[in-house]
Amino acid sequence: MTDLIDFINTVLWDSVLIYLLLGTGIYFTLRTRFIQVRHFSHMFSVLKHSNKSDSAGISSFQALCTTLAARVGTGNLTGVAIALTAGGPGAIFWMWVVAFIGMSTSFVESSLAQLYKTKDDQGNYRGGPAYYMEKGLGMRWMGVLFSLFLIIAFGLVFNAVQANSIARASAVAFNVKPLHVGIGLVLLSGIVIFGGIRSVARVAERVVPLMAGAYLLLAFWVIGHNIEQMSTILTLVLKSAFGLQEAAAGAVGYGISQAMAQGVQRGLFSNEAGMGSAPNAAASASPYPPHPASQGYVQMFGVFIDTVVICSATAAIILSSGVLDQPVASVSGIDMTQRALSSAVGSWGAPFVAVAIFFFAFTSIIANYAYAENNLVFLEHNHPAGLTIFRCAALGMVMFGALAELPVVWKMADTSMALMAITNLTAILLLSRVALRLANDYHRQRKLGQLPTFDVKRFPELKSQLEPGVWDKG
Repeated sequence: MTDLIDFINTVLWDSVLIYLLLGTGIYFTLRTRFIQVRHFSHMFSVLKHSNKSDSAGISSFQALCTTLAARVGTGNLTGVAIALTAGGPGAIFWMWVVAFIGMSTSFVESSLAQLYKTKDDQGNYRGGPAYYMEKGLGMRWMGVLFSLFLIIAFGLVFNAVQANSIARASAVAFNVKPLHVGIGLVLLSGIVIFGGIRSVARVAERVVPLMAGAYLLLAFWVIGHNIEQMSTILTLVLKSAFGLQEAAAGAVGYGISQAMAQGVQRGLFSNEAGMGSAPNAAASASPYPPHPASQGYVQMFGVFIDTVVICSATAAIILSSGVLDQPVASVSGIDMTQRALSSAVGSWGAPFVAVAIFFFAFTSIIANYAYAENNLVFLEHNHPAGLTIFRCAALGMVMFGALAELPVVWKMADTSMALMAITNLTAILLLSRVALRLANDYHRQRKLGQLPTFDVKRFPELKSQLEPGVWDKG
């Protein structure tokens, strides 16, 4: 079974997905004329008013925190360590590249999710890739396929990955048995997910800013104490990214491919740009300005924070500690991050990382469930009994993850993530004309000094595709 998963991952990641992911990001970056650079400051302007909401949707800030809850997890701590171990320091450069071009991809997919959102039986906004595949492309079969991939990936496999990291970190720092960690996680996660997506949003809104802020403060403290190493580390990352470190050994091509593969894999797993996960939360928001593109800006900011800020902080901690130069046969993943931080701050480094990974991974578990629930609704399996069964299955995977071995779990996550991303990237490329028209409409109104507001009358060809009553207000 492991050999089969390895073969599938090799095919998907070493050829199909790397080129599709990078190609799509470059395409949208060029077609939007580098929106992530030209309108970088506008992301912060949109965030100023992100607490507005209505009875049908959560606020843009809650949507951002929900997506950050899913993004900021094991990928930022465990994933960075794995990328450095398997791909070398150059993997970090390719994580940056994925984040940079992924910001434009995230803008497109989140804007489309907002445009094609609907209301469920309780009057709450629902949307995401499955919805724009059905409504925008007229391909419900594609939406069903995506929903199944997402439910497997986020509702089940990824929760096992998050639980695995919590269990390993707790064992190293506090010598707590994985079984006990699993039981505690199941109970705590169950309390939140049985409250639905609004419960997840409320918890994320309170926890995510605090946990990310605390981690970054410590990371900046470590960086400040090793500031003289930062230029050397940056040079090492750049040389390794382009194989210059391996040139003398005649292994340039292999070094670059390993760095690129690991950087793209772990970067996508961390920031999720193009994967089709974040749009599920983006669609649930009541955006301000009241235009689909405004939520695109909010989610672009999430990609930036996740990878460019938090993942870079973790990489700086590990590379400045010197643990990467030591034998790593028995040290990988979260163990390496804990060891690196302990070398910088002392014995309390490992417990701090254990606490940080608990909050990072716990919030990821509940946000992952919210994504899966959204797609269950799309499949019309949102009756109480069906949701209860699925919630129990998701919690069962949390327990499995706490007890499972890390390599197998990560390989399963890579496979399901790749299938999701391929389906979603295909859909947003097919809908690229619509997304670009949304962006142009938004920017045109800003240039005129107006508050960007979506008026369906300016898009008559889309009216039949949109949910009545969502955008044709007044």
